[in-house]
Amino acid sequence: MTDHPPHAAASDDGGQKSRKLLIGVIAGIIIVIVAAVFLTLNVTVTTGVSGDSLPYVTHYNVALPDGEAVTIGSSRIAVMAYNDSVTTDVDGNREQLVVGQTRIISPRHAKITTLGIPLYNADFQFTLQYLGSTGTKDNFDLTVKTSQQIPTFLLDRLMPASVNAKLA
Repeated sequence: MTDHPPHAAASDDGGQKSRKLLIGVIAGIIIVIVAAVFLTLNVTVTTGVSGDSLPYVTHYNVALPDGEAVTIGSSRIAVMAYNDSVTTDVDGNREQLVVGQTRIISPRHAKITTLGIPLYNADFQFTLQYLGSTGTKDNFDLTVKTSQQIPTFLLDRLMPASVNAKLA
């Protein structure tokens, strides 16, 4: 007769418990790191540009709220429609546009960092083309030109929810 030691089964359970504990600790560390990356994601926009060309272009159809200021990038934009025209106020500079007319907003520089590590540096410029008004919203084709390719999810972070931006 061979007797198995009573501790053999207990050591097998201990091995499974330690593996589960190790997997739980690793999963916890991964969750903390991912959360830290997202929580420290920072987009800094400045007026100092490098002068690089802007070969990458993305178009959005945007509906800006009539009479309310919104911030896109770091530009404060307010629009007010009257008949077939709209007054655009970008960072305190007003300009009147008629349907089909465009307004170029001065170039900016964006720097994206997470955990203090720079991920992206690029110049960008917005162009607004007035498409008309629907009463409470003024519709524009917003063209974003950049010096480097920007992932769409990062561009979308520049657009406030009140703008109703859709890729064109």
